[in-house]
Amino acid sequence: MPAIQSLTDQVGLHAEERLDRAELEALQLERLRWTVRHAYENVPFYRRKLDEAGVAPGDVRELGDVVKLPVTTKDDLRDHYPFGLFAVPRDQVRRVHASSGTTGRMTVVGYTENDLEHWANLVARSLYASGVRPGWTVHNAYGYGLFTGGLGAHAGIERLGCTVVPMSGGQTEKQVQLIRDFEPDAIMCTPSYLLTIADAFEEAGLDPRDTSLKVAICGAEPWTDSMRRQLEDRLDLTAVDIYGLSEILGPGVGNECAETQDGPHLWEDHVLPEVLDENLRPLPDGATGELVLTTLTKEAFPMIRYRTRDLTSLHPGTARPAHRRIARITGRNDDMIILRGVNLFPTQVEEIVCEIPDLTSHFVLELTTRGRMDHLTVKIEARDGAAPREAEEGLLLLQQRIKDRVGTTLGVELVGTGTLPRSQGKLKRLYDLR
Repeated sequence: MPAIQSLTDQVGLHAEERLDRAELEALQLERLRWTVRHAYENVPFYRRKLDEAGVAPGDVRELGDVVKLPVTTKDDLRDHYPFGLFAVPRDQVRRVHASSGTTGRMTVVGYTENDLEHWANLVARSLYASGVRPGWTVHNAYGYGLFTGGLGAHAGIERLGCTVVPMSGGQTEKQVQLIRDFEPDAIMCTPSYLLTIADAFEEAGLDPRDTSLKVAICGAEPWTDSMRRQLEDRLDLTAVDIYGLSEILGPGVGNECAETQDGPHLWEDHVLPEVLDENLRPLPDGATGELVLTTLTKEAFPMIRYRTRDLTSLHPGTARPAHRRIARITGRNDDMIILRGVNLFPTQVEEIVCEIPDLTSHFVLELTTRGRMDHLTVKIEARDGAAPREAEEGLLLLQQRIKDRVGTTLGVELVGTGTLPRSQGKLKRLYDLR
């Protein structure tokens, strides 16, 4: 795995990355007070919610006062579709993005010119933290269009002074061809799609370790350290985690630093993070709960205490000392499967799958009902070339390790090589067939 030089001299860091914690918190308070007033004065939804909570913008006198503010949910965005939560006139909105809407109405977000400037700067900052340097070529395989990933990454790549290859997702054979021909230094895509690209190299008789790629910036779906190690080994690169969500910004809300790889540092000059328990009570740093984010600089679409549904914990900064880190997102509280009283996330299965050499990382979970009981089955492919006996032994080992670590028994089933869906962007792991 190529080494990434430590940024001990802080050359190339943004001014906000050099702040000490006290300076950063003073900036956060100033921006929080502006955000609350901006939302109250320009978004009827927030004016009503704050009035109902008995909180006026002037009541925010310290950062701890954020707990007085009401939370915002994805349902609130859907209820005000398409533009009901915008805080500026439509003629000041320079771009809109939206979620896929697979579980209901799309959630629509907007950006002013200043919002787009901040976003490009934060993605550039994230890329620099990943080890990318001006003058590099970056292959962008995040999807373009209404999804924030493609265009958000694109602007940051250019802002850092790099050459962007705007490939988008899909057309995996062409991805392989362009990586070979254009010799990019870095790639941006989901971790599951990078696995698909590695498979495509091998299917073409090529060694994915022989590419020019030095860094992979992966995000947009939960992934594990086991997946990271597998990607780094198969492609001989450094893989880091970029964190973001469209309701807050898009990619670039936070990013891992390549020299530490210890979870994304949140760019706290633009977001104020909290971690809450199931009763929406604040948890101390280090405790696991739901990540809640408040935007601090968004003009078109301010978000106050937005419930991300992502489960994580907050930790002190390391490579960027003033900016706190989040632990790797292992799942969302609305993705949790409760099976015979045991809580389970797809990433727990992924962590174990990646440890078993005779099985691939291509698997799905099928949730069915047998009698009155829910039943979960792992359908998985064997490693190409694995003998039938080795594959069966790997399957039994998978079932035993899931029982030992998770505390419940899952069904396991080998399926033919190449029969499971391959990621073309975001990968669906769970199929609820009940």
